[in-house]
Amino acid sequence: MMFKNSVMRPSPEVIEINNLTLAYQGHPAVHHVTGRFLPGSLTAIVGPNGAGKSTLLGALSGQLQAAEGSIHFGQASKGMLAYLPQQSSIDREFPVHVLDVVLLGAWHEIKSFSRVTERMRARATEALAAVGLVGFERRFIGELSVGQLQRVLFARLLMQDAAIILLDEPFNALDTRTADDLLQVVLTWHREARTVIAVLHDMNMVRAHFPQTLLLAREVIAWGESTQALAPENLLRARQTSEYWDERAPWCARPNGAKAVRG
Repeated sequence: MMFKNSVMRPSPEVIEINNLTLAYQGHPAVHHVTGRFLPGSLTAIVGPNGAGKSTLLGALSGQLQAAEGSIHFGQASKGMLAYLPQQSSIDREFPVHVLDVVLLGAWHEIKSFSRVTERMRARATEALAAVGLVGFERRFIGELSVGQLQRVLFARLLMQDAAIILLDEPFNALDTRTADDLLQVVLTWHREARTVIAVLHDMNMVRAHFPQTLLLAREVIAWGESTQALAPENLLRARQTSEYWDERAPWCARPNGAKAVRG
């Protein structure tokens, strides 16, 4: 079932990253990244474990401040961006119903002290149906499997109707059917000209479905068309860069580094 959201979002502009460094306790975790995500692009962020992929996504979502450099979204507002974190950040013990989680996706429509409308509830139910969870509205999230919870989180994204969608390992630990179903949701977003950026590990999926790839190993190894970015020599360089990265390395500065700002 296809979900048709009645709220239309304007197309985003280019997302510009300039000399971006992200750090933990004074040591860079992502190092002098410069590049751009074009409007309506579908980009996979890949790289070795510990390469800074989720860190970069956290900065794009606004949850992590830059130590140096900038991320600029043009005229895009915060309401145009939706972020799917890893499931490990979700408290499954909290007693909340599935429908209420999905309704959180309508936060930009709910003003202070206003109530959830029947129209919002109907849209949330439609979003659940679109991800294959008809009849799950009154279940608690703690009763769900990993795959079912991920479907719920995708339904929440559908409710947000955002022009920019950030996904952190959206298919991790999912069964094949669930991963295939949710991949179709991602491809639908791409057909709708939304900008989708996803941290992924499945290189076969990236090569088959993601036209653009950012290969990261604390710094940019390659960024562009997936067939070129994932060339064997680039993958080898990414692995070697990750293996030889010194966690105790001193701070590195490059000339003309801009101050950290978010446009």
